[in-house]
Amino acid sequence: MSADATTAAGTPLVGLRNVSKRFANGTLALQGMSLDIGEHDFISFLGPSGCGKSTALRLIAGLTRLSSGDMHWSGAAAAGNKNGKTDRDLGFVFQEPTLMPWAKVFDNVWLPLKLAGTSRDAAAPVVKQALEMVGLSRFADVYPRELSGGMKMRVSIARALVTHPRLLLMDEPFAALDEMTRIKLNNDLLAIWREHRFSVVFVTHSVYESVYLSNRIVVMAARPGRVIDEIRIDEPYPRGEDFRTSSRYNAHCTAVSQSLHGALHGVDIDH
Repeated sequence: MSADATTAAGTPLVGLRNVSKRFANGTLALQGMSLDIGEHDFISFLGPSGCGKSTALRLIAGLTRLSSGDMHWSGAAAAGNKNGKTDRDLGFVFQEPTLMPWAKVFDNVWLPLKLAGTSRDAAAPVVKQALEMVGLSRFADVYPRELSGGMKMRVSIARALVTHPRLLLMDEPFAALDEMTRIKLNNDLLAIWREHRFSVVFVTHSVYESVYLSNRIVVMAARPGRVIDEIRIDEPYPRGEDFRTSSRYNAHCTAVSQSLHGALHGVDIDH
């Protein structure tokens, strides 16, 4: 089977086992989440507000600690540390571009490498490659205020990819964009993902976006946040308007919508 359509065989890139997160105020944000993220997976987390999607992303990123359970990155033994993850294994794209307004586009993208001790000159070829990847080669010397919302998000994606991460985490990155820009960025993201073969975990509220992008959709319910269903989208890549307007796409959207309806009404799905 093509790696473009299925999870790569073998040891998962990241494994979560019965992971929970309870905040200091007593709120149980995430309960008993188990998930394997495979090499070259594109997984969407889908569910209502408060279901733990962003919390799960932050746990995977190491931005907050597990309350219970276990998380394991492949290669832990070789890396000689507990979780096997290095800073360069991971890229994170937030809902807002979070760019430095006083710095030009080049310097915003250089930031992760700068923090890792790479000089501007040494980083230049990699930064230029990342900007080319997102279609912004001509905008390296402009300031964020001169860019549209979609272009700012492209800079954020380039910054996340400049370290060549194994896993890209994306927290509703296109939610604030207009529909046409969102569709264009969906297509561009898929093209970059297919070419560079990293894994993606993508948080969204959109059934349509999750079906279009993903090979796996994790449906989550709130209070407490938990996984209630996982749906495979066994459709080939590349995907385009032919898929988006097909009866197969509509059928997948219907199935995911029905599962999401269960999440909204507190019904655990058992296939």
